[in-house]
Amino acid sequence: METINHQEIEAAKKAALGVLLHNVNGPFQELPRTAGWGYPEPYTRDLLISALGVAVSGNESLILSVRKVLETLAKNQSVHGHIPSLVHDQDDRGASDTTPLFLLAVAIFRKLTGEYNFLEDATRKSLTWMEYQSPSDRYMVAQQPTSDWRDEQWVIGYGLYVNALVYSYLRFFGQHKRADLMSKEMKRFTITADRIHHHVHEGLLVKHKPYYAFWSYKVYSSERFDLLGNSLAILSGIASPSRADEIITWVEAESRHMNTNGELAVDLPPNFFPYVLPADPDWYIRYKDYNLPGNYHNGGVWPFICGFYVAALVAAKRYNLAEKKLAALTRLMKLSMDPNLEFGFNEWIKAQDGKVMGQDWQSWSAAMYLYAVKCVEEKRTPFFDEARTG
Repeated sequence: METINHQEIEAAKKAALGVLLHNVNGPFQELPRTAGWGYPEPYTRDLLISALGVAVSGNESLILSVRKVLETLAKNQSVHGHIPSLVHDQDDRGASDTTPLFLLAVAIFRKLTGEYNFLEDATRKSLTWMEYQSPSDRYMVAQQPTSDWRDEQWVIGYGLYVNALVYSYLRFFGQHKRADLMSKEMKRFTITADRIHHHVHEGLLVKHKPYYAFWSYKVYSSERFDLLGNSLAILSGIASPSRADEIITWVEAESRHMNTNGELAVDLPPNFFPYVLPADPDWYIRYKDYNLPGNYHNGGVWPFICGFYVAALVAAKRYNLAEKKLAALTRLMKLSMDPNLEFGFNEWIKAQDGKVMGQDWQSWSAAMYLYAVKCVEEKRTPFFDEARTG
């Protein structure tokens, strides 16, 4: 078993905090920038996911920046409660994950500060907006293709990632009855018949496999594996302890197989697999330029998602494996486009050869590293522990 290098971890933590402080004031209304150089814009989802790492950092400047982000989003919220994709631009709309991430971040900020009425009106509006996102007027919410963090990946209907976010904020806000009913919906099997009956509803369980489906809608679904969605399912408690253990065992076995056959060059799982290949029915012509197998959303290794995976390992009490994957993640954080950087905290890595492909000093890469370290060090998952026992 690989032993964790505490000096290396401490150096990486210090570097991650430095990245976030560097990015805290960008050129748009002095809101945080998304990456050190490449993305000056304040992208909503990136900054709200980063709030998890900021919350455990204890840094007052960063916590104040989260407050500013949330308050600005509340001002730019639509009349119906939808949250824009850019913090400062109320006209940049259409994302399926920004509103649930806003609710999740507000709940975290309230817990962190003790301000339990923080942005009460905006929160109520967003909760109402999300209730209207269910086509069947039930509990799972649906989305349009390329509307979540995967702007080059099709998720149709009930996506795992967005629904795991919704389940999480319901737990965080103490809406346990609604969360329980949503969990029951998610734990139905995906429909495999060629027609849907009026008494049958979609679910996200996959027959003969331990993990949750990528997405499901009526008679269609995708059984490809979504690391972020399944990690959130484990963290939030959607997955029972036994299922969480089975998911992790399956991921590790599949990762070893991909290592052996040349599909994966690092000791961390891709964000999505099996990769979509040109001959597959879910391949789109555009993927040839923007989403090749093992790249970007089609199987790239994303450090921020690996941070969620490390946290999920801790949630599942797989502590030794969590330490091993944190060591691998620390090595990954050293990689950079700029050879002069000691730590790159890069955006994403090509799966087959381990080369960095995205922007350096990405805020959510640095923030989720801090969160992953905190989980491993304390053998708990801040904020999500209560969700699993709620």
